[in-house]
Amino acid sequence: MMKNILLPTDFSENSWNAIKYGVNFFESENCNFYLLHVNRLVDTVFDDSIPISNQHILEDVNVKPSKQALLKILKRISIEIPTNKKHKFFSLTDYNFFIESIRKHVEEKNIDIIVMGTKGASGLDKIIIGSNTSDVFTKVKCPTLAIPEKARFDKIEQIAFPTDFSLYYDIQILEPLFEILENYNSNLNILYISKNNSSLNSDQIRNKELMDDYFNHLSHNFHYLTNKKIEDAIQTFIRDNDINLICMVAKNLNYFQQILFHSKVKEIGYHTKTPFLVLHHKN
Repeated sequence: MMKNILLPTDFSENSWNAIKYGVNFFESENCNFYLLHVNRLVDTVFDDSIPISNQHILEDVNVKPSKQALLKILKRISIEIPTNKKHKFFSLTDYNFFIESIRKHVEEKNIDIIVMGTKGASGLDKIIIGSNTSDVFTKVKCPTLAIPEKARFDKIEQIAFPTDFSLYYDIQILEPLFEILENYNSNLNILYISKNNSSLNSDQIRNKELMDDYFNHLSHNFHYLTNKKIEDAIQTFIRDNDINLICMVAKNLNYFQQILFHSKVKEIGYHTKTPFLVLHHKN
């Protein structure tokens, strides 16, 4: 079965790193990779004096250089990444608002997963992940593999799945995770972090048991940690257990935001080195 993968790029080294990681990650699978550059409408100053009939000139000015830059990436792939007969590459340019473009191509190309870089802002207000990536996480209902700038592909032996067991996850949402566990023969570490050592309530117990059922044919275990700061607990767990991938479900937004969307952070290692897989129901 052919997998369709969307690779948004802004032509930065960070997005090249995500492309390289994604191609290696799906090395053993038949894939169509769609390289997409979006010339964003928000970046364009429209002049009311330009007749609507001539607006396409603005589009040509923006889109033509993008097509040339995408061809350079295709050439770089052929030079720097070993040829894989299972992989096909296509380039797409668009002239749209960023999220609208991503949604459109996810639907039109029947995309299974988006792979993109996560480089945030630098300086005093250090943002963990860039605004484009966080918008895709929260506004596009498609599984997304987010690759930090210092991530290098290695065997996916240990996966962390932080959860508070407050929500029921149906089996369809977890399907991409099942595939990775099977393809890589990975171990899944289901991680529950309590702020005050409280016991699970009846709903949480039921959801935990369901997860145990879902993964019963795969290598998995449960971990219970107590720490008032969830992000500190995850940081320590990832470092001490050689975690290669963190997986979360986006609909658990409260928990999700505590881990991913701090406005200011100290140096948190896993945000610069460990990829995130964010799961959604596909539309």
